[in-house]
Amino acid sequence: MTTSSEILVINCGSSSLKFALLPKGSSEPLLSGLAECLGLADSRIIFKTAEGKKTESLNGGSHAEAMEALTRFMGEHEWLDSVAAIGHRIVHGGERFQASALITDEVLAGIEECCALAPLHNPGHLVGIRAAQKAFPKLPQVVVFDTAFHQTMPKPAYMYAVPQRFYKEYGVRRYGMHGTSHRFIAGETVAELKLDPANHGILIAHLGNGASASAVKNGKCMDTTMGMTPLEGLIMGTRSGDIDPAAVTFIARKEGLDLDGIDNLLNKQSGLLGISGVSSDCRALEEAAAEGNVDAQLALDMFAHRLARLLGGLATSLERIDALVFTGGIGENSSLLREKTLNHMKVLGFAVDAAANERAVRGNTGVISQPGSTTALVMATNEEWMIAKDTADLAGI
Repeated sequence: MTTSSEILVINCGSSSLKFALLPKGSSEPLLSGLAECLGLADSRIIFKTAEGKKTESLNGGSHAEAMEALTRFMGEHEWLDSVAAIGHRIVHGGERFQASALITDEVLAGIEECCALAPLHNPGHLVGIRAAQKAFPKLPQVVVFDTAFHQTMPKPAYMYAVPQRFYKEYGVRRYGMHGTSHRFIAGETVAELKLDPANHGILIAHLGNGASASAVKNGKCMDTTMGMTPLEGLIMGTRSGDIDPAAVTFIARKEGLDLDGIDNLLNKQSGLLGISGVSSDCRALEEAAAEGNVDAQLALDMFAHRLARLLGGLATSLERIDALVFTGGIGENSSLLREKTLNHMKVLGFAVDAAANERAVRGNTGVISQPGSTTALVMATNEEWMIAKDTADLAGI
């Protein structure tokens, strides 16, 4: 047991609570896990430690019961008194939050105001914060926003071409997501490639069930693919990404869909799942494509085409490309999709090293481009470490 030097990281969804306990300055958690199906009969919490994995039933419990189970488990392992501060991931901070912040009543009110921009996420974050405050009433707590890193985008990059009153009255604009991951990767890339922190250009592709790409110039985000919500941009597991709005109204009229029906179609029935009819999971699609499923093959080809096209567009926000970094579950493990994407990007000087690319899976990282070509590499993201670092800094630990 250490003396008040560990950071508990909490990531709450509407029916889940992810957690990790990290010693200050370490990227390896002592404890991690997930409480899922909260509020349902089969709710449960999974603990992962060096000793292995343990699952407990929560018997229909809520976020509060999940937090109670977590604190009880930590107490049994003598970790409870070592926690110095708690960091929370928040999806949407709007324009109000351009950096991480210590939690105050004013900050909580600001997060609540942003619920309209992220109705599926921010309410769950608030529930998690209040449960953590009840469980750890004396500890400093910090919020780290997915949108904050993208707040450096210039106005031409974040505005939509609709009447400006929608922006002024309702905050309708592009915000971007996955900012904590993009910020981590940007900093790690500068260190890994020994780039000048004040003079560089990086493209980042954070690819998972949710996916986004960004252009980072001299440490600042210049543009990103996600918009006001996570729906814009790349093709994702079940999200459509970019689509002609008139195609949406056409489909709605043909199918008799209301607004909720459209939202469900584009967010939950589209993307890789909608194209393939097989799965939203890239691994299942690669297996199906290898067995001759043409729709699974089409889904993979479309994913790579859209990614390359939007990365090419993001490159126009940079003065040069020092590196393209693949990260996230797909980015770190799908050598097939990386190769397909880079083959589309020869015009920007990319040439894949097939052997290096094949090696860069299951935790192996590094450069996957040929010598002399524009650099492409695979790098593991670590949002929990980024949240823990911000929390330690703001809490003065």
